[in-house]
Amino acid sequence: MAVDNLGAWAVDPSNFPTQGSAVQKARFAVRYAILAPSSHNTQPWRFVIDGDELLICADRTRSLPNIDPYDRELVISCGAALFNLRVALAHFGVPVEIATFPQSSEPDVVARIAFPDRGPPLKDLADLFEAITMRTTNRGQFFEQSVAESLIEKLKRAAETEGLDVSFARELPERQRIAALVAKADRRQFDDIRFRRELASWIHPLRKDDGMPASSQGFHTLVDFATPIAALAVRTFDLGNGVAAAHGQLACGSPLLVVLSTLLDNNEGWITAGLGLERLLLTATKEGYSTSYLNQPIEVSEFRKALADEMNVEGYPQLLLRVGRGSPALHSPRRPISAVLL
Repeated sequence: MAVDNLGAWAVDPSNFPTQGSAVQKARFAVRYAILAPSSHNTQPWRFVIDGDELLICADRTRSLPNIDPYDRELVISCGAALFNLRVALAHFGVPVEIATFPQSSEPDVVARIAFPDRGPPLKDLADLFEAITMRTTNRGQFFEQSVAESLIEKLKRAAETEGLDVSFARELPERQRIAALVAKADRRQFDDIRFRRELASWIHPLRKDDGMPASSQGFHTLVDFATPIAALAVRTFDLGNGVAAAHGQLACGSPLLVVLSTLLDNNEGWITAGLGLERLLLTATKEGYSTSYLNQPIEVSEFRKALADEMNVEGYPQLLLRVGRGSPALHSPRRPISAVLL
């Protein structure tokens, strides 16, 4: 059943203001931008109308200082929102000019979007439009069914088109080794009371328009109606062994693991990672595949290097994804447009 905080996913493209101004069209496209994924579903972005331009800004009040002390994942999330905006505007035939981090004196301005009178249509982006509202983060088990080689090629092309390096783990021994890194990183994180408090603060239903369900951390016995108990348990007890086992099983049981990496580990590298991530996610969604994240080894520095070595990555791993086919998953809630568009 649809509820208010899931209504954002039911955006009606027929309401697009075809005869409106560029700014009015941009305002409508923001409805698609906010459907991008973000760490802990923090939705760490703001959209600002500045004259006849649109700004995408990092909302650092929604940062995760424990797992993301440098706002790496926050900027990646903003990059994913920017990609959705590009896709929506391409679909509606609105030409744009985009500058990322246009002013060094304003590091919170992630992108500035201008609207020229003319511009070439971006057909390859428009083809991904319908996947925006279909995409979900599927945290359940995937079916024991290999990923088609044709999809792997499409995922590779999607990532590389946005400037990312991409590596795949398909064989069980590879996935087992990565699963071991995921489990070790889980245990390291849950050893830290600060991590547990931060995680608990983003678990539903303590938050209505953002955050995650208890099942996101493998607490299968603590179903959503008991989520306050789950949040209390996460905050109070070290549940790392159980979470590590659950996530290790997910990694081993996923037919394809994907590592996205960049040569630079800075704002430009992170926004590139966000753009490539969302292009890859929408490509997978369009082909009927599910995706979710196992980023723990990247969030713990010593395991990030180990993951790079395991996958023969020369640069910096930014995201670890799992890809496969699974049972349908629910959408995550979204904050109202009025809370993010100024």
